[in-house]
Amino acid sequence: MTKILIVEDVELNYDLLVQLLEDDYELIGARDGQEGVQLAAAEHPDLILMDMSLPVMNGWSATEAIKSDPGLTLIPVIGLSAHALLEEKAKALNSGCDAYLTKPVDEVALFQTIERLLKRAQRI
Repeated sequence: MTKILIVEDVELNYDLLVQLLEDDYELIGARDGQEGVQLAAAEHPDLILMDMSLPVMNGWSATEAIKSDPGLTLIPVIGLSAHALLEEKAKALNSGCDAYLTKPVDEVALFQTIERLLKRAQRI
Protein backbone atom coordinates (compact mmCIF):
# COMPACT_ATOMS: atom_id res chain seq x y z
CA MET A 1 0.00 0.00 0.00
CA THR A 2 1.23 3.51 -0.79
CA LYS A 3 2.67 5.21 2.30
CA ILE A 4 2.09 8.92 2.99
CA LEU A 5 3.84 10.91 5.70
CA ILE A 6 1.68 13.72 7.10
CA VAL A 7 3.70 16.45 8.81
CA GLU A 8 1.13 18.61 10.61
CA ASP A 9 1.15 20.11 14.11
CA VAL A 10 -2.50 21.17 14.38
CA GLU A 11 -4.50 18.21 15.66
CA LEU A 12 -7.71 19.17 13.84
CA ASN A 13 -5.90 19.52 10.49
CA TYR A 14 -4.04 16.26 11.05
CA ASP A 15 -7.24 14.39 11.92
CA LEU A 16 -9.00 15.79 8.83
CA LEU A 17 -6.20 14.60 6.54
CA VAL A 18 -6.25 11.17 8.18
CA GLN A 19 -10.02 10.88 7.70
CA LEU A 20 -9.69 11.81 4.04
CA LEU A 21 -6.80 9.47 3.26
CA GLU A 22 -6.90 6.48 5.62
CA ASP A 23 -9.05 4.28 3.37
CA ASP A 24 -6.67 4.60 0.41
CA TYR A 25 -3.19 4.98 1.89
CA GLU A 26 -0.98 3.81 4.74
CA LEU A 27 -0.41 6.90 6.89
CA ILE A 28 2.33 7.93 9.27
CA GLY A 29 2.48 11.25 11.06
CA ALA A 30 4.89 13.78 12.47
CA ARG A 31 4.02 16.83 14.58
CA ASP A 32 7.01 19.06 13.73
CA GLY A 33 9.46 19.54 10.88
CA GLN A 34 12.39 17.86 12.58
CA GLU A 35 10.34 14.73 13.32
CA GLY A 36 9.12 14.84 9.71
CA VAL A 37 12.70 14.77 8.39
CA GLN A 38 13.57 11.91 10.74
CA LEU A 39 10.49 9.87 9.76
CA ALA A 40 11.11 10.50 6.07
CA ALA A 41 14.61 9.04 6.46
CA ALA A 42 13.42 6.09 8.55
CA GLU A 43 10.23 5.22 6.67
CA HIS A 44 10.91 6.31 3.05
CA PRO A 45 7.27 7.23 2.35
CA ASP A 46 5.96 7.40 -1.20
CA LEU A 47 4.75 10.99 -0.67
CA ILE A 48 4.88 13.68 2.02
CA LEU A 49 2.19 16.21 2.98
CA MET A 50 4.14 19.06 4.61
CA ASP A 51 2.56 21.87 6.58
CA MET A 52 4.69 24.99 6.18
CA SER A 53 4.11 26.54 9.64
CA LEU A 54 5.57 23.98 12.01
CA PRO A 55 7.33 24.09 15.37
CA VAL A 56 10.99 23.07 15.91
CA MET A 57 11.77 23.17 12.16
CA ASN A 58 9.40 24.89 9.72
CA GLY A 59 8.09 23.17 6.61
CA TRP A 60 10.40 25.08 4.25
CA SER A 61 13.52 23.98 6.15
CA ALA A 62 12.21 20.44 6.57
CA THR A 63 11.51 20.16 2.84
CA GLU A 64 14.97 21.51 2.00
CA ALA A 65 16.53 18.93 4.35
CA ILE A 66 14.54 16.09 2.79
CA LYS A 67 15.26 17.17 -0.78
CA SER A 68 18.99 17.57 -0.03
CA ASP A 69 19.26 13.92 1.09
CA PRO A 70 20.14 11.79 -1.97
CA GLY A 71 18.06 8.90 -0.62
CA LEU A 72 14.96 11.07 -0.19
CA THR A 73 15.18 13.67 -2.94
CA LEU A 74 12.75 11.89 -5.28
CA ILE A 75 9.95 11.67 -2.71
CA PRO A 76 7.20 14.09 -3.80
CA VAL A 77 6.34 16.75 -1.23
CA ILE A 78 3.05 18.65 -1.23
CA GLY A 79 3.27 21.88 0.75
CA LEU A 80 0.18 22.80 2.75
CA SER A 81 -0.55 26.25 4.13
CA ALA A 82 -3.39 28.57 5.07
CA HIS A 83 -1.57 31.32 3.16
CA ALA A 84 -2.92 31.75 -0.35
CA LEU A 85 -0.43 34.46 -1.37
CA LEU A 86 1.62 33.75 -4.50
CA GLU A 87 4.77 34.57 -2.52
CA GLU A 88 4.01 31.74 -0.10
CA LYS A 89 3.50 29.29 -2.94
CA ALA A 90 6.75 30.42 -4.59
CA LYS A 91 8.62 30.05 -1.30
CA ALA A 92 7.29 26.49 -0.87
CA LEU A 93 8.16 25.50 -4.43
CA ASN A 94 11.63 27.07 -4.10
CA SER A 95 12.24 25.03 -0.94
CA GLY A 96 11.62 21.85 -2.95
CA CYS A 97 7.88 21.21 -2.69
CA ASP A 98 6.53 19.54 -5.82
CA ALA A 99 3.07 21.08 -5.34
CA TYR A 100 1.33 23.53 -3.03
CA LEU A 101 -2.23 23.45 -1.71
CA THR A 102 -3.97 25.94 0.54
CA LYS A 103 -6.01 25.12 3.62
CA PRO A 104 -8.72 24.29 4.06
CA VAL A 105 -7.68 21.60 1.63
CA ASP A 106 -10.04 20.85 -1.24
CA GLU A 107 -10.56 17.08 -1.16
CA VAL A 108 -10.71 16.68 -4.95
CA ALA A 109 -7.59 18.79 -5.50
CA LEU A 110 -5.76 16.85 -2.78
CA PHE A 111 -6.50 13.44 -4.31
CA GLN A 112 -5.72 14.67 -7.85
CA THR A 113 -2.40 16.17 -6.75
CA ILE A 114 -1.41 13.05 -4.80
CA GLU A 115 -2.18 10.75 -7.72
CA ARG A 116 -0.43 13.03 -10.24
CA LEU A 117 2.74 13.17 -8.16
CA LEU A 118 2.72 9.44 -7.40
CA LYS A 119 2.40 8.63 -11.10
CA ARG A 120 5.21 11.05 -11.94
CA ALA A 121 7.42 9.51 -9.23
CA GLN A 122 6.84 6.02 -10.65
CA ARG A 123 8.14 7.12 -14.06
CA ILE A 124 11.40 8.44 -12.62
